[in-house]
Amino acid sequence: MTTDAEVAEARRGRQESEEERADRQWGELMQEVRVAQTGVQILFGFLLTVVFTPMFDELSHTDTNIYLTTVVLGALATGALISPVPFHRLLSGRRIKARTVEWAARMTFLGLLLLLATLTSALFLILRVATHDAFVPWFVAGVVGWYVLCWRCCRCGRGRGTRCGRTDGGPAPRAGCRAGAAVPGGPVQLRSMPG
Repeated sequence: MTTDAEVAEARRGRQESEEERADRQWGELMQEVRVAQTGVQILFGFLLTVVFTPMFDELSHTDTNIYLTTVVLGALATGALISPVPFHRLLSGRRIKARTVEWAARMTFLGLLLLLATLTSALFLILRVATHDAFVPWFVAGVVGWYVLCWRCCRCGRGRGTRCGRTDGGPAPRAGCRAGAAVPGGPVQLRSMPG
């Protein structure tokens, strides 16, 4: 006779132990982080060089403040996206890999949010300096909306006949797709953070 846990495991489509799941999720998370790390580090590197260009002295006080905010956001995003590696090193061997994966996934998500803020700020500064036009905030808001739309649609993995990526016919999460929505066989699943 099968238990409820075995039935739930069979629905997920994987027969793996908790340790195997944590190992798989860690590997998937590291692949995702590699993509984001490369982009944010290149962006941050370019941001650091701006201050040494002749045009930097011509920036208005407001534009200088936007630039400094962008650099700080880039530094924070870089730190958050790099954090899973030292976090793993510090906690390696303590038999808490599942929790390590969960916290690393949270830091990665925070890093992606900071990356969004960095991209928004950088785009806003570049368009302000290049055009001096009143449409810039509206254009930047549209680009941010595009990012949010892309992340919202991709996060759930919605497909025909599924609800929030659920393929087992189970109920959709209470608040629709959100961090923590089950996507069977998908990458590391973030749980809602308290607060």
